[in-house]
Amino acid sequence: MIYFTGQFTMFLGGASVMLVLLGLVTAVIAPTNDEFSKKIFIAHFTLLLLYSLFGVVDVQMEGIPELRHVQEIVYYFENLFTSLLMPLLMVFLLHSTGQDWKKSPVFHLEMILWGLFFLMLNITPFAPLFYYLTEENLFARGPLYPLVILDVGVMLAVILICTFRWKDRMSKRYYIAFLIAIIPMMIGILIHLFTSVFILFGIGLALCAFSMFCIILFDQVEHYLTQQREIARQRASIMILQMRPHFIYNTMMSIYYLCKQNPDLAQQVTLDFTTYLRKNFTAIASEELIPFDDELEHTRAYLAVEQAQFEDHLFVDYDMTYTDFRVPALTLQPIVENAVKHGMDPDSEPLHIVIRTSRTDTGCEIIVENSGSDFEPANDNEPHIALKNIEQRIGMMCHGKMVITPREGG
Repeated sequence: MIYFTGQFTMFLGGASVMLVLLGLVTAVIAPTNDEFSKKIFIAHFTLLLLYSLFGVVDVQMEGIPELRHVQEIVYYFENLFTSLLMPLLMVFLLHSTGQDWKKSPVFHLEMILWGLFFLMLNITPFAPLFYYLTEENLFARGPLYPLVILDVGVMLAVILICTFRWKDRMSKRYYIAFLIAIIPMMIGILIHLFTSVFILFGIGLALCAFSMFCIILFDQVEHYLTQQREIARQRASIMILQMRPHFIYNTMMSIYYLCKQNPDLAQQVTLDFTTYLRKNFTAIASEELIPFDDELEHTRAYLAVEQAQFEDHLFVDYDMTYTDFRVPALTLQPIVENAVKHGMDPDSEPLHIVIRTSRTDTGCEIIVENSGSDFEPANDNEPHIALKNIEQRIGMMCHGKMVITPREGG
């Protein structure tokens, strides 16, 4: 029976280490809008990882008299890491319910209780009042050991009572996660008050890690769905902004006059305009990154239509040293359209547009330059809403950024 318990404890310890490591890595790399929660998750899983590692070492050294003094140090840190989880859970509960944990009386109460535990823990090496290790390096309860367990139980009870009290301030999944994190540990503590069954408390801590890990996963799913809804909304917004009625009207009128003056050019402009419209409508349904060549084709079709209207007033140069990458739909074309709209002045010098791509150490770079007048955001809000949408989609979908800067001559 003892052998079975030891084997199960080792299995539980190994499983806990793997679960906690997975949770820690996920907490570190997962994107989130709540940086404070992320720090709590990292601290939570770090403490659980340290506890689990010391627990595995504890099982290996138990019953070896020569390692008794080392075992005392291991016990000390096991208890310390475990106790720190209590105020950390309280901070997370307060944060999840929209309260300022620094000013909360409940948090101050939790810290007082933890301070008492810390005091008892530090008395133990000098007086075997609470617990001690026998000469055979086995755990033994001291006469005041129930005070230690009672203190931990009160810390958990305070968190549990607050969870019940504030359940209307948090989402249902957070409420369930807190219950999964606290109740098993409470049961383990109550049983441990009468008999030493460390394995139950270990199971409770494993379930605590599992509940925190589930919170992270659910938050990431929600973050992803919110991001996808925002991307879809912005695609629709930018589509509306880009389909300017006067541009369509001018294009159709240009084709109308070209049908008599230059039928071949009218045919080509019709083809280019059709490509432009097709790419615009396809972009609305595109939820993933598209090849840059597709976005470039869209841009070329738009510029071909504009060049047919402005004849010798619009010139375009392409410097494509690298095109083997993907971008969100409706990114390059709206930027180029914005450059034409703000740079074109039929009564002034011809407008020159340059589109460059290059590979960098961290990815790729797309540059759009125009020779027109300075870019002044105060003149017209509509295109700048479109540019803001592009900037946000680039950031969300490929972790890139967009920068608008003036330069000499445009």
